[in-house]
Amino acid sequence: MVQSDKKRRSTRSSKMVSSPVVMTRMQAIMQKEMVREFLAEFMSTYVMMVFGLGSVAHMVLGGKFGSFLGVNLGFGFGVTMGVHMAGNISGAHMNAALTFTNCALGRMSWKKFPVYILGQFLGSFLAAATIYCLFYSAIIEFSGGRLTVTGPIATASIFATYLPDHSTLWRGFLDEVLVTGMLQLCLFAITDKENNPALQGTQALVIGILVVVIGVSLGMNTGYAMNPSRDLPPRFFTYIAGWGIQVFRFYLFVRDSARKQGERQAEEEADSLLSKEPDVGLDPRTLGS
Repeated sequence: MVQSDKKRRSTRSSKMVSSPVVMTRMQAIMQKEMVREFLAEFMSTYVMMVFGLGSVAHMVLGGKFGSFLGVNLGFGFGVTMGVHMAGNISGAHMNAALTFTNCALGRMSWKKFPVYILGQFLGSFLAAATIYCLFYSAIIEFSGGRLTVTGPIATASIFATYLPDHSTLWRGFLDEVLVTGMLQLCLFAITDKENNPALQGTQALVIGILVVVIGVSLGMNTGYAMNPSRDLPPRFFTYIAGWGIQVFRFYLFVRDSARKQGERQAEEEADSLLSKEPDVGLDPRTLGS
């Protein structure tokens, strides 16, 4: 009995000693600059994407509950909240293109590039999973249980951007180059202390308004993704969740399917015309009409 009591006391004391040690180690890890920047990009991107994708889900699934303006406001103010969360820690990039530009211009070290990208991609992927879980029943009801990329019951556009029928892949590429360039140029203007930057404390709101303005003015053609961290992780999620490989090759898939369908219909019509026998009951006066 005495020995068992001693063993219990020793295990309790060891647990009490080990827990402060673990907490100290965790605090030391959290104080590392790289870790804090990773978490900042992760959380800010997650918040931005939850608000943004949620607004898209309302537009696609909710009918009167959503609109294109609502999507612009959702992403715009989602960016504002993200900047408030991580602006003084990592700069709240929330955008792989923005991170690449800052590294290329020497504003930050290239060794931070994979850290930022990983945080952004994980946050965006988790946000897509969150929206999928929240709107799962609405997605299934709207689509009849069929997870499709195109068509009247398509739901993949909740998570990623897709080209409309009137656009081409090349035009979409040029559109994204222009829109992303406009975003980067205006961000530099907002934060340039040597020129006329936004007032201290208003940068987050001004950046959010910038995203809204870009959306309402240039967002029709491609959905103004402007951001690999916004588009790629949710696209990977839809691939895993059941939408299939078409989320990556839908453009070529749809065009090829349309071409094949047209050829098939033309062949069927030609066969029906060639195999049709003349009707002896026709009035000869109508043959020339």
